[in-house]
Amino acid sequence: MMLTLLISGPKQPGNDIDVYLEPLIDDLKSLWDGIGGVYDAHNGEYFTLRAALMWTINDFPTYGNLSGCVVKGYKACPICGDDTPSHRRQHAAFNGKSEYGTPPEPLTGEEVLHMVEDGDRVCWKKKSIFFDLEYWKYLPVRHVLDVMHIEKNVCDSIIGTLLEIPGKNKDGIAARLDLLNMGVKTDLQPEYGERRTRLPPGPWNLSRAEKREVCNSFYGMKVPEGYSSNIKNLVSLQDSRLLGLKSHDCHTLMQQLLPVAIRSVLEKHARYAITRLCFFFNAICAKTVDVSKLDKLEEDVVVTLCLLEKYFPHSFFDIMVHLVVHLVREVRLCGPVYFRWMYPFERYMKVLKGYVQNRTRPEGCIAERYIAEEAVEFCTEHLSDVSTVGVPSSQKMGVSKPLSGCTVSVVDRDLLNQAHLYVLENTEEVLPYIEQHMIHIQTAYPKFRKRTKWLQDKHNSTFIQWLRLKVQSELNEDNHGVSENLRWLAAGPNMAVPLYRSYLIKGIKFNIKAQDDVRTTQNSGVYLLAHTMQVASAKDKNPILSNMGFYGVIQEIWDLDYQKFTIPVFRCDWIDNTSGLVVDELGFTLVDLSKIGHRNDQFVLASQVKQVFFVDDPMHRGWSVVLSMPNREYNDVIGDDVLGDVRIECEPFTRGMPNVDTFDEVVVELGSQNIRDGCEDIWVE
Repeated sequence: MMLTLLISGPKQPGNDIDVYLEPLIDDLKSLWDGIGGVYDAHNGEYFTLRAALMWTINDFPTYGNLSGCVVKGYKACPICGDDTPSHRRQHAAFNGKSEYGTPPEPLTGEEVLHMVEDGDRVCWKKKSIFFDLEYWKYLPVRHVLDVMHIEKNVCDSIIGTLLEIPGKNKDGIAARLDLLNMGVKTDLQPEYGERRTRLPPGPWNLSRAEKREVCNSFYGMKVPEGYSSNIKNLVSLQDSRLLGLKSHDCHTLMQQLLPVAIRSVLEKHARYAITRLCFFFNAICAKTVDVSKLDKLEEDVVVTLCLLEKYFPHSFFDIMVHLVVHLVREVRLCGPVYFRWMYPFERYMKVLKGYVQNRTRPEGCIAERYIAEEAVEFCTEHLSDVSTVGVPSSQKMGVSKPLSGCTVSVVDRDLLNQAHLYVLENTEEVLPYIEQHMIHIQTAYPKFRKRTKWLQDKHNSTFIQWLRLKVQSELNEDNHGVSENLRWLAAGPNMAVPLYRSYLIKGIKFNIKAQDDVRTTQNSGVYLLAHTMQVASAKDKNPILSNMGFYGVIQEIWDLDYQKFTIPVFRCDWIDNTSGLVVDELGFTLVDLSKIGHRNDQFVLASQVKQVFFVDDPMHRGWSVVLSMPNREYNDVIGDDVLGDVRIECEPFTRGMPNVDTFDEVVVELGSQNIRDGCEDIWVE
């Protein structure tokens, strides 16, 4: 499909794109006539395959060329025909309480045709060729908004306005004059001098110290490998700016990093408004969507834009910010965002560009290389023990293997027993023996039957030896039923343990802390949700069993050798949950990495943990904010991606992010004074 749309020549066709789309329209008409339409029993109307009809737009001017609508100036939105900014006027003014408006209704196909043919709306510059299709005007979504570019443009506007980046800043003399002409925030009007003009600082302006603090926060961030580019390379500390942001860099900033970097700057209401918008993008980009919460999410984004309009200049609200109100509607109609945004196409375009060897004939190079690769991949399907072309073996699902830094060491006996005990207690075949051993202890020590903690400690100290003798006695019997794996597990691991600096588990790379200290990435943070014993205090003799989350840092990676197989385990420094872990009012999880606890239970199976990373909290010195890696496995998302006590399928705000409902209690009204105290004036030459 992409090769048939290659257009030769130095210029793009613009509005004449319809000429190049005529063969596609003819094919779609033939398909529709040949099958007689498809009936949708749920909606009671005809439709055709959405995959062939809804176009993902990678640039908003392209949207205008395909839809036939002008996408700049007044009435710029081709979905609802709305002005920008329009959230406060069109969505019922937000008064700081609960009377929020709703997003505007989209234009129907009949309304669009009426406007185009009768000239009721001058912003339509042509009738799109897609309306030649019989069913086009009945489609609820005719052109899909690309979340990738909307997110990037919104991120550029926020970063550019906060850090006053030239070309990205939405504040200036013209923006202040617009506020004066509209009769709002008149105390922010420019004051002209002989050589330069003074702009009073607004709620969105940062002081020099705050700009340095934000940039230093970004500069010190270390993220896991494959999460994003090196954030440090995007920061210019000399002039306090972020430079060279790509689409995926903006994605990671809006999803997680920006709310952390601005935690200690701006006033509370302005900071919460920005953070709330970041949480919205985090919610709609989730891999699973709870349909029952989309209405609340759509209402929340309207409130978010109204809050931003209170604290940001009106020039900030261009058409890209307005399109945010329509994203939830498209999630409701089209499904999760990752099925239709431009990241896969952008990545594949890089592959196609790599095929070009002769720059005078790029189309021929792409076609020939693509056909050759398809032929080779077809042949591999008929050969045994041959990997698929272009897919690294390390990224295949289920692959677990050591990567680097193997050293064999004879470890301490107590630590080895601790790791071996954890493996036994997390092996399904051993669970019946654990129950038998607990019954054996209760029978042997009747005086301690009600002391749960004493029984557990006794079990931990004697179970390994008891299991070895138990299995040996069963092996001496006929028809014992002891499996080969259980036999080697009971015998125990080898004292000489291979230690690794890096290990790959299901496509995710884990490093030890010493390895991260000399690298620009951070792959040593882990999270474990365990059903464990909890005690109220050191004197508590009757603890309870419940689910509990643990955060830790990998210190060593062991590969326990059981002769016939190996089991990788991590030795971690776990954060003390009583004194080293708190959750703030927004739901951020904060940990103190110096508060180490659970020293008698340091080990965990490598397959049980989720990867997280820690970012220094600019608000509380010595504390770190916990952020998590997005799950790369699409097949195991439902019921498997868990962080803390929040599950993805029932909570839209995940990956360590708080729920938007918490903002209803912390919204602060902005008074008549719009000038920000304690911030330097802005001078324009």
